[in-house]
Amino acid sequence: MPPPNQTQLPDWEGLKLRVQTLVGSHRVMIFSKSYCPYCNKVKELFRSLGVEYYALELDVTDDGASIQQVLVELTNQRTVPNVFVNGKHVGGCDSTFQAYQNGSLQKLLGDSKDAEPYDYDLIVIGGGSGGLACSKEAAVLGKKVLVLDYVVPTPLGTSWGLGGTCVNVGCIPKKLMHQAALLGQALQDSRKYGWQYEEQVKHNWEIMVEAIQNYIGSLNWGYRVSLREKSVTYVNSYGEFVEPHKIKATNRKGQVTYHTAENFVLATGERPRYLGIPGDKEYCITSDDLFSLPYCPGKTLVVGASYVALECAGFLAGLGLDVTVMVRSILLRGFDQEMAERVGAHMETHGVKFIRKFVPSKASTFLEEGMPGRLKVTAKSTEGSDILEGEYNTVLIAIGRDACTRNIGLETIGVKINEKNGKVPVNDEEQTNVPYVYAIGDILDGKLELTPVAIQAGKLLARRLYGGGSTKCDYINVPTTVFTPLEYGSCGLAEERAIEQYGKQNLEVYHSLFWPLEWTVPGRDNNTCYAKIICNKHDNNRVIGFHVLGPNAGEVTQGFAAAIKCGLTKELLDETIGIHPTCAEVFTTLDITKSSGQDISQRGC
Repeated sequence: MPPPNQTQLPDWEGLKLRVQTLVGSHRVMIFSKSYCPYCNKVKELFRSLGVEYYALELDVTDDGASIQQVLVELTNQRTVPNVFVNGKHVGGCDSTFQAYQNGSLQKLLGDSKDAEPYDYDLIVIGGGSGGLACSKEAAVLGKKVLVLDYVVPTPLGTSWGLGGTCVNVGCIPKKLMHQAALLGQALQDSRKYGWQYEEQVKHNWEIMVEAIQNYIGSLNWGYRVSLREKSVTYVNSYGEFVEPHKIKATNRKGQVTYHTAENFVLATGERPRYLGIPGDKEYCITSDDLFSLPYCPGKTLVVGASYVALECAGFLAGLGLDVTVMVRSILLRGFDQEMAERVGAHMETHGVKFIRKFVPSKASTFLEEGMPGRLKVTAKSTEGSDILEGEYNTVLIAIGRDACTRNIGLETIGVKINEKNGKVPVNDEEQTNVPYVYAIGDILDGKLELTPVAIQAGKLLARRLYGGGSTKCDYINVPTTVFTPLEYGSCGLAEERAIEQYGKQNLEVYHSLFWPLEWTVPGRDNNTCYAKIICNKHDNNRVIGFHVLGPNAGEVTQGFAAAIKCGLTKELLDETIGIHPTCAEVFTTLDITKSSGQDISQRGC
């Protein structure tokens, strides 16, 4: 039977590959319909034989009718059930029972015992936080596990060791550089507390970078030791699917090995996106380069308004550098916009310059060579024809990140990705459309890009696969913190999202400014820190959004996140006795609503 024309079925070859992948991925594959008594009869036969099968219910699958047409072409059978055993077409219900009665079905099932076994029970592609957590948990549960991890160097040649983005070029070095900047502010405050020192205090970038990289190196080594102790095989090679259940691994020298597994977990993470303008990869850097940069970046232009952009701009300014942030549209897209603007206002107050509604169009050749050199940047307005030019020692691009999924052979085995962003759609058990392939972490479509989320998802996935577990990762009410100079912690919904979801008339927003006691003696930043909760009036004033802008916001948010998981209400907050004097106690005394319009300024602790 010829395939339907293109208007009927635009992805005919893709569907054929999907069917072939399903057949090749399962010992017994049944194409079925949920209401069909003959399909149920065949399933009961395999259950009685103690044989596991995979059934695709064509009546509840979006493209079920098209898949059935593909089956007609491949098998010349128009009905269901359509049964395959170890890749061989058996037929429908009558044919399957006839094969059982004459013994040929048992022979087909027995063939699998003589087939070459898989090299591993599980191969994890990606040695970041999620991949490592999943691999170690599977190994603890007695499975044979391989981890493939390979860092493609940046255009400037930067690479790093085992552990992924968080450890090497993300959370860990970011927080340590943030701490370095906070120490600089503490030195200024210390004079008001009576500390006297004569020598001029200055920061040494090289000493800081060396210390941070030494610590990261110890973590890299610790991860390798941990894998070895749990009998997880680690291979520093780039993984790419070449056929169902089989992967090619290529190391730095170009040497290739092949490995097979029953199941696979994709944990490849993301890498920074470049601007796509002349000079971006030749002359600019990203966060992948910044944390191991061997020289002080000097006068820096940060391009972007992501949390990575603002965090880096914040600590660079805190270290005494001249920093400008170029913003295309809004700050901290996806976060509460009132909080985002307060973050930006505080940064501006403390010397960070913002260029709004402009994007770079060209990063010219170095005006001066050196470490750092001097670079000319041309930018154009997003709202008109205006052009800006500026000179900087370093240009840091932080406009977003792209999923590392397009060059690992997913199309070869039929794993679907979101073509717009490269991310992988999964079900609520992190399973892709190919049953033996799972995905966790930043590459999941529509899920949070946070290290603890990837770790939790990886552990729970391994327990479901190999430990009889049933708990699924909960992606709701996950706390997070942006480590800008004034930290921003949040849990639950942004105010805009809450209004969209519940309606403004159904919400009550309680808020207050506050002044940390530690800042009163230096006399700085009064009425800058801010606390806000968003409550659902029709659900016992349950807290559905928690937001705090202030020192140690991450520590504050982590504690309240547990309460929010337990169904925290405004009444429970009011009944909670605060710890005095702390910043967090402000949440136990919130009594002014936004709707009241009352002044929330504070004059003391």
